[in-house]
Amino acid sequence: MQLKDILYKVTINKVVGNTSVTIRNIEFDSRKVGLNDVFVAIKGTLSDGHKFIQKASEQGALAIICETLPEIIINGITYVEVTDSQKALALMSANYFENPSNNLKLIGVTGTNGKTTITSLLYQLFKKAGYKVGLLSTVKVMVNEKQYDATHTTPDSLTINRYLNEMVSEGVEFCFMEVSSHGIHQKRTEGLHFKGGIFTNLSHDHLDYHSDFKEYRDVKKMFFDQLSKSSFALTNVDDKNGRVMLQNTQAKKYTYALKSIADYKAQILENQFNGLLLKINNHELWVKLIGNFNAYNLLAIYGTAELLGLETMESLQLISTLESVDGRFQYVVSEKNVTAIVDYAHTPDALKNVLETINSIRTNNEELITVVGCGGDRDTTKRPKMGNIAATLSTKVIFTSDNPRSENPDDIIKEIEEGVPAEYFNKTLSITDRKQAIKTACQLAVEGDIILVAGKGHENYQEIKGERFDFDDFKIINELLTALKK
Repeated sequence: MQLKDILYKVTINKVVGNTSVTIRNIEFDSRKVGLNDVFVAIKGTLSDGHKFIQKASEQGALAIICETLPEIIINGITYVEVTDSQKALALMSANYFENPSNNLKLIGVTGTNGKTTITSLLYQLFKKAGYKVGLLSTVKVMVNEKQYDATHTTPDSLTINRYLNEMVSEGVEFCFMEVSSHGIHQKRTEGLHFKGGIFTNLSHDHLDYHSDFKEYRDVKKMFFDQLSKSSFALTNVDDKNGRVMLQNTQAKKYTYALKSIADYKAQILENQFNGLLLKINNHELWVKLIGNFNAYNLLAIYGTAELLGLETMESLQLISTLESVDGRFQYVVSEKNVTAIVDYAHTPDALKNVLETINSIRTNNEELITVVGCGGDRDTTKRPKMGNIAATLSTKVIFTSDNPRSENPDDIIKEIEEGVPAEYFNKTLSITDRKQAIKTACQLAVEGDIILVAGKGHENYQEIKGERFDFDDFKIINELLTALKK
């Protein structure tokens, strides 16, 4: 493919050289550049790709895309100065793979909580309906039946378009994709055509990356601002930011809610550990998922299925068969009748939702023992809030290590403890070793008690000082509960 063809729609300030050259691959990592590749120099949060232009040139790059031209211009290499390298990479990636998002129905889901559940369950539902389906999620990437490991909530734009291109080749008709605030802010979704966008909710998260909550909200809103007139925007209007997302969108607007007037409305009739009895737009159905937050998720799924053309009764029947997603309110009941729940809740709002759901179901004769920590090198302001919520809504709490990354886990735990009200000090423990913390919770639990292990959910590793160690909350608590029988 010629360079000039993949530069379609890219804002170019200056060209030095010939754009009619045939390029092999697009790369933004200088270490991967080979003969006749084009290297896109991106100013990232950790490093500036412009520093590696010389290295990319020495490795055979035929073209360089950059925001600032290098001082040394090498004959035979084409240099293209652009306004925004990240946006250029996204547009170039889409062009290189022949704009695959135009050839399938791509649905983006954004918000603080619920993205993984909604995308994964939509994938499940449309597979059950007989379609070939794709999934781009935090947990995994699916190209119909073929599975790949996920590395980011929203991958880089080159990877997104590579997967979408494979989906088109495999005859995939629908793709459901998580869209993170990082992905939007870093222009990874530029150049993609979304058939629809879903907004779940907005609460405290990623303030280590965004300067404040307003910026975080406005970045989410950008996704809806960019939807086309042929798309739909479906938003949760029980969240005060739901209507903000619709303010400037050209897409057709639809709403869902449990409490407000909306296009798609639900009522919870029964809430138990084995499921929910819901009334959705006057249709009653029993579902296998649990809690208010899942009622919202299922409502978004129902609305999306209808907007994509599924018949109402078929959608309801399929929704009633959906299974919970790994690490999202995933539970097991031991022979001692102890219920252990593993959930990804790693934000104050998500933790509050899960604990309130458990408290709404339990009889208060049993203990609710929560094991929770906070990740290192991430938003520190949420730590005391997580401590406050855990201590307030649990009968016992064990603060522990999550993914400490480069931080000292004991320091993280101290920051969590700062949020605990004085009257609740006596029901908290701190055990840095996460496995020991889970084991202690199992030893404290008696018949009928409930253990919540929060924060890591589906993750099968623990990240400490740059290394990842095998660690699966659900697997570990299963083993520990089984061992206690002996």
